[in-house]
This record gives sequence, structure tokens and C-alpha cells, in this order.
Amino acid sequence: MKTFEQNEIRNICLIGKNKSGKTSLAEALIYNTGILSRLGKVDDGNTVCDYDAEEIKKKMSVRLSVASFEYGNHKINIIDAPGYYDFVADRISSVQMADSAIAVISGKSGLGAGGAIEVNKAVDNGLSVMFFINKMDHENADFDKIVAGLKEKYGSKVVPVMIPIRENGKFTGYVDVAESVAYKFGAGGKKTEVSVPEDIYPGLQNTKAELCEAIAEADETLLEKFFSDTAFTKEDMKKGIAEATAAKTLMPVMCGSALENTGVDALLEKLVLYMPAPNCGKKEAPFKAQILKTIIDPFVGKLTILKIYDGMLKSNSVVFNANKEENEKIGNVLALCGREKTEIPFAVAGDICAVTKLAVSSTGDTLCAVGTKDVLPVQKLPQPNYSLAVIPKARGDEDKISVGLQKLTEEDMTFKAVNNAETHQLVISGIGDQQLDVMISRLKAMGTDVDTAKPKVSYRETITKKLTAEGKHKKQSGGHGQYGHVIIDFEPCNSEELVFEEQIFGGSVPKNFHPAIEKGLREMMSEGLQAKYKVVGIKAILKDGSYHEVDSSEMAFKMAAHLAFKELLKAGPVILEPIGHLEVNVPDEYTGDITGDINKRRGKVIGMEPGKVIAEVPVGEMHSYAIDLRSMTRGQGEFTFDFERYEQAPASVAEKVIAASA
Repeated sequence: MKTFEQNEIRNICLIGKNKSGKTSLAEALIYNTGILSRLGKVDDGNTVCDYDAEEIKKKMSVRLSVASFEYGNHKINIIDAPGYYDFVADRISSVQMADSAIAVISGKSGLGAGGAIEVNKAVDNGLSVMFFINKMDHENADFDKIVAGLKEKYGSKVVPVMIPIRENGKFTGYVDVAESVAYKFGAGGKKTEVSVPEDIYPGLQNTKAELCEAIAEADETLLEKFFSDTAFTKEDMKKGIAEATAAKTLMPVMCGSALENTGVDALLEKLVLYMPAPNCGKKEAPFKAQILKTIIDPFVGKLTILKIYDGMLKSNSVVFNANKEENEKIGNVLALCGREKTEIPFAVAGDICAVTKLAVSSTGDTLCAVGTKDVLPVQKLPQPNYSLAVIPKARGDEDKISVGLQKLTEEDMTFKAVNNAETHQLVISGIGDQQLDVMISRLKAMGTDVDTAKPKVSYRETITKKLTAEGKHKKQSGGHGQYGHVIIDFEPCNSEELVFEEQIFGGSVPKNFHPAIEKGLREMMSEGLQAKYKVVGIKAILKDGSYHEVDSSEMAFKMAAHLAFKELLKAGPVILEPIGHLEVNVPDEYTGDITGDINKRRGKVIGMEPGKVIAEVPVGEMHSYAIDLRSMTRGQGEFTFDFERYEQAPASVAEKVIAASA
């Protein structure tokens, strides 16, 4: 691959809901450049962008893929982003990499809530957006209906630059609005120019008038022509569409069928004509780039994908990691086309490239020229709120599992793995079940098979009454015996840890044994009373006891403290459950469903704002909430959930907790 200047580069992400055909469109675009000898299919598992084993198995994208290819005198970097919400980290990274977006829409089902979310994020990130209505080969595809829906959402800036020709319910060609030229499809999607069909001509004139008005807003010369009723030339139209798209005053609409490879060659041509080049620094400036994706490649190891914002990155150079404040050695600079990697001598500002085997760098880090330090902001990611406990199938696999999970956390910043010291479980967390299913499968591919279970909830135990307890440990076994005797007042208090005091008078228990008594009580605090959970909220006052000059020892008094602590079963023991603070951001139309669901989870709504529900909910009721919320809101709900406090569990819940610990 030759090298390109910044104005010759196009960075375009494909966005849209799952199953809209993004990967198939990427495949067709690549095929139309002549790189591929045949058109791959997602269902056949042989596409350029869906090459991961999990993608082939699930027949959907589960991580972003970069496909770089030449078209004419341009380099196009297509970023194929997953459509399923679980893989939101890669969806966010794909938008960061790109300068423009193609929102791929199914001609049968429309944009949908998930697609609208992605378009809004692209717009919010300053990307130019073009719509491609896919699957026009289906008899139920309705171009006009979808365009009308887009206009309802995004206003008059939505204008078709292509009008489909349908004959007997079939997609047979299209009209290029800017050029007022019609094309019919032949074998293999190849097109021939034809006259504009008479039934389409009135619609073409109306659409062209809309398009002229939209592009005139972005160009003063065209605006003067528009108001003076001077006809726009074809060159005016092309230049105006490009300027208006770059200015975000126009969202062009095109159409076709990725699977049938119809209309895709026109899209490829318009990407270069209408989509903006990167708006980055110059290649003469000091180097600056950001790592936007890390992939653990089974053949080359750690593969790092980055976008260059200033200067250029050369092979066999040294750069500075501004986040870690360490130098990094760069080996080969690579252009990616799915799994294929091509060595290039350098990459310039605006380009996307990859490097291998970086020692200290991770996703989000900024790489700079040595001697400079300029940290780029990192996009905020949603917190992982869906968790599973991981259980090794083979004894002794714990270390291998930990190593594998560490690699997987490098790939996806929304994936976490933590050893829970309280429940003694290895817990993995992510955005949803599909993401964790993929991670578990990848872990298996690394050679470690695991089972999963619902994570245990970290309950607490405490007492509700004061109690004076006696503990006497006395044992004779020949020679020296064991003797320790304590009388302790226990009472509830507001402390996570044991509060220990002594009010001994007269030396009934010598001071040198007091630390052993406190240690014995602290040991029991971690053992639990009824359900083996950590005990909290206990104040213990050593009041009295006795000792033996020969048989008393620290061990004997520690055992006496154990016996006294066990008497707390008579002090009104209760189970405490963790309560979390929940904030749900959701369209107002769903707030009724959200509040009803919170009530079912024994939660309490404590506040309502436009587009937000605030509540407190027991942690034990929230395991599947990430999945349930997505179902309730058609993917439009987002939430945060953080631990707030402990409070006494209802009797029915306490009974289950105690029974489960038996």
C-alpha cells in the first residue's frame, strides 16, 4: 500500500443496530475495489471484517475491525463497529477513530431505537453522517417510509442523493439526484445508464429542489444562485453536497443491497466525493496519537490500533507514552484490512494504523514525540454492571485463568475481572450477557474451560440487643492445662469493624491477655453468626473474668473470646443486605415501566427528573438488571448503580440467606 496525504484519507465508521448489514456492506465496499476475488458472507463466516472465531460462530460483529484499502487516489479506512449494545466500548472507539459515519439501515425494519442512539452519538461527536438504506432487494423494503422517518428525527438536513428504481416490487436501479442520471443493474450488480423513468421524474425534481436548498445553506455563492433561481451545475451540486456534509447541514441518503452488491459502487464513489478528510494537524508537527483499540492476536500477540492526530509515525522509532510517562519502541507500522496486515513505512496525521507488542501502553493512552507531553482526553465508558462468578473446571487452572482474563481486560475496557475477598469468588463483569459469553469462549480458546454462576451477594450480620456473655475455656490433658475466662458486654454500634474496650478492675484478667481476647473476637467477626457473613456493628467491653497462674495463655483467652462471641445468637441477630443507589436515564415514555419494575425488586423510588428515575434497590435484586432494562426500553435505557449502605433484610430474605449458607 502506498502512502497518502491527509486530504486523500477518509476515515468512515459503519454504525447502526445489530443485523442492519454493516459487515456485509464493508465486504461489498472492499470487493468493489478489486481486492477480493469473491464476495464473502456473514452467514458463511468468510468476511474480511468478521474474522474472529466468536464472530463466525455468532454471525455478528463482537469487536471493531478496521479495513483499509485504496480507491483511486484515496485511502479509505472503514471501521466496522459491533451493532449489539454489549460491545459499546468498541462502538465508542469506532466513532473516535472516524471523521464521518455511514448509518446502515435495514430497508425492512428502519433505523430503530438502537440505530438512532448510534446516529445521535456520531452527531454529538462531531461526525458527518450519511445514511445507507440497505436490503433494498427485499420486497418489503420501503425507501420513502424510512426517509420520512429520518426527516421526522433529523429535519430537513436529511435529503436523498439517490432515488431507488423499483419495478414489479424489485430493486432494479437508481437515479443519481445530483446528476439527474438513472442507472439499471445488470449481472453481478454492474450498471448501465438509462433514461430517468417517467414515474420517478416528478419525485426527482422535488428531491433535487430539497437538495439545492440544503447545500445552499453551506455556501454563500450557491445561496446567491439559489435565491436568484440560477440552476446549479453538476459541479455545483457535487461541491455543495461535500461542503454541506462536512458542515453537518446535510445528511445525504443513499440506498442499495450489500448482499446483492447493488448500489455499493455508487456509495464507494460518493464516499470520496462527499465525505470529509480528517481534520487533524500537519505531518510536520510533533507526533501525537491515541490508542483506541487493543486486540490480543493469537499469532502476533498484542496488536495496538491508533489514530494519528499530529505529525507522523515511522517504523522503528521511539515515542513517549504521556499517560505512563515511559518511552515505547515502535517496530513495524501496519495498515489493517481485517486480519490482514501490510507493513507501511509511516502513517501521517489523520490516518489509522496499527503496531505490535507495545510494552507499557494500553487503550486510551496518548503517544507523543519524545520530549513532548500532551495527554488526549479519554472517552467515558459505561460502568460494567452485569457480573458472573467464574469457576475453573479443572483443578489448578486458577493461574492460567487469571492470565487469560488479564489479556481480555486489555481488549475491552468495559470488561473487568476481580477476586472478591469476601465471597472468595473470581467475578467477571461487563455490559451484558453477550459480552461475557464471548469472553468465556475466548478464555476457553486460550486453554482454560470454566463454569459460571450468579455471584454471591456480600451480606452482613449484626445484633439488635445488648447482651452480657461469658466464655470459659478450660481443658486438662496432663501437665499444663488451658484456662481462659471472660465476661463481655456486647451492644450494637455504628461501626464496620469491632469496637473493643476493657473496663477490668482488680486484675481479674491481666492486661497481657487483652490483645488475645480482642484478636479472638475479631476472628469471629469474619466467621459470622447465622450465615457465615462478616459481622458488623458490634461494641465489646471486657468487664470481668478470671485466670490461672499456670494454665492461662493467650490461646486460652482467645478461645474464651470465641465462646463468648457465640452467645450473640441470643442478642437478636439479623441479616443486613446491601442497598445500592440506582439512576436510570430513559425516555419519558418508559418511566412507568421502570418504576413498576423497581417496585418488583423491593426498591424505593426517591426521585424523578425529566428522563431520569432515581431509586434505592437491594443489590441482591439487581443481577439481571442490565439485560432487563435493555428489554424494557428497546435498548434506550442506561443506568448507574453504586453501593450506598447496608440495612436489615426482610425476614423472608434473611431466611433464604441463612438456608443457603447451611
